[in-house]
Formats: sequence, C-alpha cells, structure tokens
Amino acid sequence: MLKTKGLGLGAMVVLGALATAAFAQEKPVAGEVKEGSLKGKTLTLVSFGGIYQDGQVAALKEFVDKSGVTLLNDGPTEIAKLQAQVESGNVTWDVVDTADFPPYVYCGKLFQKLDFSKLDISHIPEGQVSDCSVPAMNYGVVLMYNTEKYKDNPPKTWADFFDTAKFPGVRGIDGSGDFTGGLLEQALKVGGGDPKAMTVADIDKAIDVVRKLGPDTIYWKTGAESQQLAESGEADMLMMWTGRAMTAVKNGAKYAPAWQDWLVVMDQMTIPVGVKDTDAAYALLNAYLGKQSQEVLTQTTSYTPINNEAQPKVDASVAAFLTNTPERQKQGVKQNIKFWVENFQVAQEKWSALMAGN
Repeated sequence: MLKTKGLGLGAMVVLGALATAAFAQEKPVAGEVKEGSLKGKTLTLVSFGGIYQDGQVAALKEFVDKSGVTLLNDGPTEIAKLQAQVESGNVTWDVVDTADFPPYVYCGKLFQKLDFSKLDISHIPEGQVSDCSVPAMNYGVVLMYNTEKYKDNPPKTWADFFDTAKFPGVRGIDGSGDFTGGLLEQALKVGGGDPKAMTVADIDKAIDVVRKLGPDTIYWKTGAESQQLAESGEADMLMMWTGRAMTAVKNGAKYAPAWQDWLVVMDQMTIPVGVKDTDAAYALLNAYLGKQSQEVLTQTTSYTPINNEAQPKVDASVAAFLTNTPERQKQGVKQNIKFWVENFQVAQEKWSALMAGN
C-alpha cells in the first residue's frame, strides 16, 4: 500500500497525478500490445480455415512478433466441440470466430461476457458489439444474377429472386449450415409478412416461400460451390457471400450484384468460458481490432474491416464489394437478431427439415 503520511499537499497532488497517468496508460488501445508481454505463452485461434483464417493469422503477425506469443490454429468452429470442452473443464480454444448467432444464443454459457475495460471498441461501427462478442469482419449476402440471362431486365430486389414467373431460372441458396435469418425475412415479405413483427408461425410461412422456388433450386454447401455455380453459369440467380461473389467476378463470371436490401452479416470473435489465460485472450482480441490488423485482413481476404479508421489498399474489383461505404450502408438490411436468437432452435429444426428434403 502506498504510504502518504507526512507528505505535503504538493507531493500528494503529484502522486495523484502520477496514479491517474498510470491508469490512463493501462487503458487498452486497439492494435497495441507490450513488447514481450506474452513470451512463453501459447494461444489457439479457432476459425473457418482457408484464405479467411490465413488472413486472420496475417493480421495478427505483428501482435505475435511483438508479444512473443506462440499462436496455434484450429478449426473449423463447431459448437458441439466447444461445448464438450467447456463441460469437461478442459478448454483448449482461446479465441473463437463464430457465425452470427452463437454468441447471442450461448452468451454466458459457452462464451464469456466480455470485460470491455480490456478492449478498445471505440472504432467498431455502432450496433456491432454484443455482450459476448465483437465483430470479426463485415461482409454481406448479396443477390447475384447472370447478366447474359437477364440482360436489360435484371432482378433488383429479393422479391425478384422469389418471382420465378417474371424471372425464370435456376436459383442458388446457402445451404451450408445454419439458416440465414435475413433470407427468411425477405421471403416473409414476399408473402406479405412483416420481419419486424415476426412470430413463430411466420417461420413456416417464410420457409414455404423458399420451398416454392421449386425442385431446380440448388442449395450450395460451401462458399467454393457457390462460386463455382456462378463461374459455370449453372445457376441464374445466387445468394452469395460478398467475398465469393467478388472472386467469381474477378475470375470472369458474367454476374452482377443487386445491392438493394443486401443482408448485413458478420462473423463474431469470442472468448470461451473457461479459457486458461483470459488476459492473453483479451490481448489477442484487442490486437485484432487494430487499424493495421484490419487493413491486412481486408487486403488478404477482401472482407470489410471492422475498424472504421482502416484504409486498406485494394484494387477496384475488391473495393466494389466492400460493404462499409455510405451508399452500401444505406442499402443494407440487418436481420431481426432478437427474434432469431429467441427462436433459434425451432428455426434451425425447420430449416434442417427443408435441407433434408433436398
């Protein structure tokens, strides 16, 4: 304990100022880490592999070099595996990249409620931080259409996607895993419903609209498959992740995006319940949120940075699919997360039943 007895008022003021300065210095700054602070320690980052996880590792290189930490990689992210670790008390995953919904569904159960005194979230766009997660990156689900098929009368909205009479052709839909809440909301709108006032009964109505697209609908299982469907021209309209859509176009696919009502999506970064070194996990997470880290991530993956000061150097083909411009932000639609989290299990069961029939 600091002894102040016998000190004059001036000395106490100085000590107080020094204490205040020390506190201010401890406040985290996104992207910064102390030299050698994690030497001898090991952290495991869990994500979805491929170019994306390679980009995340590249984004964290400065953090690894400066902190001295050994960074291991694992994946893909599977909730069942994480649950087994948490329940057994042997958590080997330190920072986990997840899809949209898990940090909401399992907040406080599988994922820690975050201590934001250990993170600098001041440069993250409004509305993208939850109790148990910060965004990993931003991207979108966008309606892509074959320009040679539809020529001078292209689809403009998701209503056109579901209108097989006016816009005949093969559709491609994301069947890779969990349901896409935004797509079901757009389907409900076609049926006259209101996504902002959804009920459980509306889930069936929305899925029925999707089902009525017909037997020639392709439910792609991986991002690579969606890209191939565009590049081969096998599907006439596709819901695609913006990163895959961009790559397909760069590779010569005769496709263009209909940006109106594109679906706002983001992976989430989380810290599991029961990690062995919570402070080290926070250090990695805070480094990942930094301006330079996010620039590297975008430059290596084409996904949109979540630090609003980031200015990645990308070519025009990549810039065309970034979602953080004022124009794109006005066109994007955020799904009704509260509804989907409250009804996650029932929605997933109904979506899985649809997938099982295809």
